[in-house]
Amino acid sequence: MKGISFNTWTYSSFPVWVPSYPLEETIRRIASFGYEGIEIGCASPHAWPDYVTKERRGQILKLLQAENLKVAAMLPAPGGGPGINPSSPLPEERKFAINHYKDVLRLAHDWECPTVIYIAGWVVYGTTQSDAWNYSLEGLIDIGNYAKKLGINIVVEPTPTDSNLIETADDSLLLSEQSGLSNVKVMFDTFHALYRNEVASDYVYRMADKLHHVHIADSDRLPPGQGRCDFTEVFKALKAINYDGYISMEVGFHTRQAEPDWYARTSIEYVRAKLKELDWQY
Repeated sequence: MKGISFNTWTYSSFPVWVPSYPLEETIRRIASFGYEGIEIGCASPHAWPDYVTKERRGQILKLLQAENLKVAAMLPAPGGGPGINPSSPLPEERKFAINHYKDVLRLAHDWECPTVIYIAGWVVYGTTQSDAWNYSLEGLIDIGNYAKKLGINIVVEPTPTDSNLIETADDSLLLSEQSGLSNVKVMFDTFHALYRNEVASDYVYRMADKLHHVHIADSDRLPPGQGRCDFTEVFKALKAINYDGYISMEVGFHTRQAEPDWYARTSIEYVRAKLKELDWQY
């Protein structure tokens, strides 16, 4: 395993209002808790590509290096004003979404990030499921080929809580396989598995050698160990398949009551204790 990472949503005012911090301050805080990685949400105020100048990109990379923090992954924000829906019935929106992903990929490359998450989109009323799927697949192939040139992996995430196209482990595996690209892999989020009343550790075994990234969150986006997910079995499964990616916390952005530092500190303390209990060295 590469290490433990923390997603920046809870420090960024997305998608509901939570305390909002500049990316530089967020990097310092996450590093202070002992994380090896940071997962950067590509929305304001952190990493909307148009808002991050070439000069600032270089400054942020130097800060990451000084804090000994790797960018584990980056993810475009689903929804919002622009949409960013690669399965949209509007060709203009699909084109915008693809170009936005390419902007994110260039930013990821500048920050030496190996992985960008693909949110496949959502089916709009009046569009058939198969048409939406094919639109998204077409976009994924375009994005995946561009990512390959930059040496970046794309991971397809099933997101039933947030969308209605890629909802299960099998959905994400199928879309990934249909792309025909070796750098298009899959990931999952324990929170989404819980939403479907599925066993999160089953996702690990189902995805197996295609599994490239993992989001960790308990029920209600709580830190691991605070809800109903069986993380002992999740980590046992990851160890059993020799998982070699990041374990990335994606917690605490569901409510205005969230206190980001508590979520970051509580999450890493729990995961480190659990890994020690399972004698999983990394």
